Amino acid sequence: MKVAVLDKNGKDTGRKAELSKAVYGIEPNDHAVYLDVKQYLANQRQGTHKAKERGEIVGSTRKIKRQKGTGTARAGSIKSPIFKGGGRVFGPRPRNYGFKLNKNLKRLARRSALSQKANDKAIIVLEDFQMEAPKTAEFNSVLKSLGLENKKSLFVLGDANNNVYLSSRNLKGAEVVMNSELSTYKIMNANSLVLFEGSLEGIEANLSK
Repeated sequence: MKVAVLDKNGKDTGRKAELSKAVYGIEPNDHAVYLDVKQYLANQRQGTHKAKERGEIVGSTRKIKRQKGTGTARAGSIKSPIFKGGGRVFGPRPRNYGFKLNKNLKRLARRSALSQKANDKAIIVLEDFQMEAPKTAEFNSVLKSLGLENKKSLFVLGDANNNVYLSSRNLKGAEVVMNSELSTYKIMNANSLVLFEGSLEGIEANLSK
């Protein structure tokens, strides 16, 4: 699969990038994508929620009224869940929401996500460029040249490029990651995937194993 390589002004450089069929041309496995996205979102949860149960409430342990003769139900503790200020029944406790997925399934999920983007013609290959200093306006002009100013976009770098990363940080719809940080969730969450030319080799090396 060949894709035209664009420069940062959105113009065709006349070169073509070869996208591996084993990574960008497979039949997408929707269930693998679902599991990988579910794991990613589960790992974002802090799991620090906590409610006090009746044994953890601070309060008197005296019997609050006599057992019989009141005409109402018997009650032994002010910390009972039926009273205001009492403990909660089966309340949330701190827990880890993460779960394990094997590496082969996660690779399949990323290949499926990339293939889906390729099928949707939502992949742009961009010529590597450098920025002399972090400038949001300059990065914004790149987005406009590519027609991505009002879309969610994910830029994938081949090598660390701190100025490009810092220039994109204030823009809500754009995100810049290294090819080693590429995840199924980030791919699927973006409307357009912009691959720097230098990232292609690393992506294919990671996902062709």
